[in-house]
Amino acid sequence: MALHVNCGGPHDETLSFAGSELERYMERMLPDGTEDVSIRLLAGREKEEAERFSVSMTPAGGSITGNCPRAVLLGVYDYLRRLGCRFLGPGKHCEMIPSIRREQLAAVYEKRASFRHRGVCIEGADSRENVLHFIDWLPKAGYNAFFLQFKTPYAFLKRWYRHENNPLREPEPYTEADAERDMAAFEAAVKRRGLLLHKAGHGWTGEVLGFHALSWDAERAPLAEEKRGLAAEIDGRRALWHGVPANTNLCFSNRQAVDAFAERVVEYAAGNPAADYVHVWLADAFNNVCACDACRETTLSDQYIALLNEIDRRLAASGLGTRIVFLLYQELLWPPVRERLANPDRFVLMFAPISRTFEASYALDGPEKEIPPYIRNQITLPTDLGENLAFLRGWQKTFDGDGFVYDYPLGRAHYGDLGYVHMARITGGDVKKLRQMGLDGYISCQELRAALPNALPNYVMGYTLFDETADTGDLINEYFQAAYGEDWERVKAYLTTLSRLSSRDYVNGKGGRVSAGMARRMVALQAACREAAPWVDARRDQGLYWRLLAYHREYAMQLARALELLAADRPEEGREAWLALGKLIQENEPEFQPYLDVYRVLEVTANYTGFRGLGA
Repeated sequence: MALHVNCGGPHDETLSFAGSELERYMERMLPDGTEDVSIRLLAGREKEEAERFSVSMTPAGGSITGNCPRAVLLGVYDYLRRLGCRFLGPGKHCEMIPSIRREQLAAVYEKRASFRHRGVCIEGADSRENVLHFIDWLPKAGYNAFFLQFKTPYAFLKRWYRHENNPLREPEPYTEADAERDMAAFEAAVKRRGLLLHKAGHGWTGEVLGFHALSWDAERAPLAEEKRGLAAEIDGRRALWHGVPANTNLCFSNRQAVDAFAERVVEYAAGNPAADYVHVWLADAFNNVCACDACRETTLSDQYIALLNEIDRRLAASGLGTRIVFLLYQELLWPPVRERLANPDRFVLMFAPISRTFEASYALDGPEKEIPPYIRNQITLPTDLGENLAFLRGWQKTFDGDGFVYDYPLGRAHYGDLGYVHMARITGGDVKKLRQMGLDGYISCQELRAALPNALPNYVMGYTLFDETADTGDLINEYFQAAYGEDWERVKAYLTTLSRLSSRDYVNGKGGRVSAGMARRMVALQAACREAAPWVDARRDQGLYWRLLAYHREYAMQLARALELLAADRPEEGREAWLALGKLIQENEPEFQPYLDVYRVLEVTANYTGFRGLGA
């Protein structure tokens, strides 16, 4: 077979990449001896609009056109999916590529992305390959954006290379210079695919205080005396918050702090023209805002808006059109009282309901909740979905521009869903409510290695963000059929049972730790795992997803045992079971590294579920 892909117009890296991807997959799919197939790829130059593409193909070839090069790449992957390809997770080993006949090439259709913002933000512990494989997967699953937190992803890669939370592996050196090098490779991979690049976020406050804040690590060096007046005053003292620069707020009534913050953002924007969005956030902690007399005269959100306006003025004076993402999070959930953004077109609202429950989707029905009174340094983060949405509505009364939700379905709570079916349904349901919420998309702050037993939640999330009319149940069935073959319904029923018995909230630290009902559910979950053992383990050698399912069964049983004992108020035995879980996943990490983030499982279950210190 000779496949001819012609990229029309001037050279464009993303369009050329789309052509090479189409050639690579089609040559695998069509039989040898197939007559020539000629396909033309054409792209417009729209930047701000949602992607649109059209496919017009006959058995002899045809065209894929889009309103921008990224849209053409999305069209290529969508067409391949229409031909039967399944991109089930990051990495080539997670792809299902069928053999097809030439006659199957015929197709004529058009699509338009439902939402502008469709992305994932790096979290957890990741290798270079983990990140590059995930970036490669994003457009295959309908996403269009990637967010590299901090100024480099040093925090996330050094966790992996130093093998934090796995003493069975020898730590490898990883430096800030290594992170700079890897950052360049990640950005190149993002831009090759035409994806939207989000950068920064955490770390600004630490930099103003004189630290190179690239993680949440505590600093050994104390706050310099000449910087002390810039830090938030809490209980009459100005210092680093628990020693962590990235978690330390500033005194925003101090003009020097505002000037230093704004100056750093402008310098960063000027030096990072490839960033489509720069995130400007405050400290990553709460109940630690400045309580000096001057700051008490206003609110943190009013000070935040004033800071953003100062940044906007300086960006405009420098001729920079950088889009700035501002954050509704912790104290900043409370809307400003007096201040308003002077140039709203520069800004994008990001609603981050980090404390929400994942037992249900966003609650849009019923009476509207009221925003509780703001009490400085005595806030309680909202778990209730209606209350979370009340904060969003409050902000939307002051800002009616572009915005998206920044949520955490695969950040912590997913370890409490041992079937992943519930989390896939919740995420699909959340996406379908975005338009009613007045938001234009979703970025998931999550571990990249979230694929045990499979990557179903991310699969549903990506395809539903591209097409909000997609049926969640159909996507789940499509995934199970591709991953497990003729026995897919049995696997789906089994994992659905595990999801039903699981508790996202319990693992995420919500509610009491002692619960007879939770203990009973964990006993039943272990029984379901034992009942599945004969038919699951017998298929261990029948492909990647059966091997993952067999390992996942062992993992689920051990985690459920630890949770059962914790809920039954047997702390010493619970800690022993948790340590056994750690040993299981630490020993198996070399084989299953791309699918389960050992660092994050143990960090979450220690600090949120509550195993740290039990029985000590």
